[in-house]
Amino acid sequence: MQTTDTVLMIEPIAFGYNAETAQNNYFQTEQKGLDIQTKALAEFNIFVEKLRSKGINVITIKDTLEPHTPDSIFPNNWVSFHKDGKVVLYPMFASNRRVERREDIIESIKEQGFYVAEIDDWSFSETQGHFLEGTGSMIFDHDNKIAYGSVSLRLDENLFREFCGKYGFEPIVFHSFQTVGEERLPIYHTNVMMCVADKFVVICLDCIDDELERSKMIETIKNSGKEIIEISEEQMQQFAGNMLQVQNKEGYKFLVMSQTAYQSLTAEQVSDIEKYCEIIYSDLNTIEVNGGGSARCMLAEIFLPKK
Repeated sequence: MQTTDTVLMIEPIAFGYNAETAQNNYFQTEQKGLDIQTKALAEFNIFVEKLRSKGINVITIKDTLEPHTPDSIFPNNWVSFHKDGKVVLYPMFASNRRVERREDIIESIKEQGFYVAEIDDWSFSETQGHFLEGTGSMIFDHDNKIAYGSVSLRLDENLFREFCGKYGFEPIVFHSFQTVGEERLPIYHTNVMMCVADKFVVICLDCIDDELERSKMIETIKNSGKEIIEISEEQMQQFAGNMLQVQNKEGYKFLVMSQTAYQSLTAEQVSDIEKYCEIIYSDLNTIEVNGGGSARCMLAEIFLPKK
């Protein structure tokens, strides 16, 4: 199944700009002289309430003050929860993000009635300088067993292929870029330029500079039976690719995004999405500006079976 009705969200207690991740996350900007944590927490709480009001099960767990983890609000990079009971831990590029991996978070999810059969830890690759940042770097089409991965410092191609081999996904490897100043630089995470839903894919094809790779992406998506809803690079810069489809307990589906992303969309794009599902959007401006991530990054999907 492509969508889940349960997501994990980490409540920030010391959110802020992370200079380590800003090395290759060109969405980040440090805001000076503002109470970033207070604003981020307010955005987080409103977002959680919006999701819960639609019947989506949100498990929230507080971050810890020590060790300091300014990016803990983005848990989908270090962990994924699978329908066969496996929990996967991923190798992270920034050393100060590696301490986000907390065993007590997995225990808390088990206490909510979910079954964990095995913890599959890939984090050892960090010591060799190879990274694969979870569902930030990999986008899964669960129904068709396809995984899309844009090569960057945070997605090692060999590691991605190895993961896909183990978990039974067909790897679709490509390269995506964004304009920074006058340069074309690699996009840090695949999930800022594309989102795979049950019947459609939102994607910035303009970010795929290689024509053969772009053609293969279009062909693969079309062959998977999904409609392509294309966004521009300017919209991608407004986090319009950083979306996630979820469902509520009744199976009713929603596409979740930030207010910034929603406001960047044209009326036609909104209409194309709403043919398939309702849109939920929330103001995440402080989190987006300082953290360089948006709505999708804040949601770790839980597909684990119930006990």
